Amino acid sequence: MANQNTTQHSLKKDKYVNTRGGNSHFLDLFCSKCNQHFALYQKDGHGRLLRMYLDRIFAPQELALLQSKMSNKTEMPNLKCPKCNALIGTPMVYEAERRLAFRLIHGSFVKKKSDGVYPPSHQNQSHEKGGSDENRN
Repeated sequence: MANQNTTQHSLKKDKYVNTRGGNSHFLDLFCSKCNQHFALYQKDGHGRLLRMYLDRIFAPQELALLQSKMSNKTEMPNLKCPKCNALIGTPMVYEAERRLAFRLIHGSFVKKKSDGVYPPSHQNQSHEKGGSDENRN
């Protein structure tokens, strides 16, 4: 439940969602080194999280605003943890759709399903290592 210090986001529904089968959900993303939350992201479709499209980043505002500020990948910064400065992703263009994104570095992040509330609650829930399709017990 969102309180006055949190924001409840709604999933975007557009041609990209439909292209990926209409299955979308929110993910909270954390640095695997220091466990710092660094983004609220909308994942469309099934499969591993390999890249973060700028138009699917909802929070924090500094990352969410990159969509409107960047027009090519040379302008984009690397995606780094705001706490420990670990490298999480590098700028790229997904050529099939001409969309700016960050190519994520396998093992540099941890993901957790989210209800779209930012900032996330600090509950002790299990995280799934980024880039892994393994089921965890």
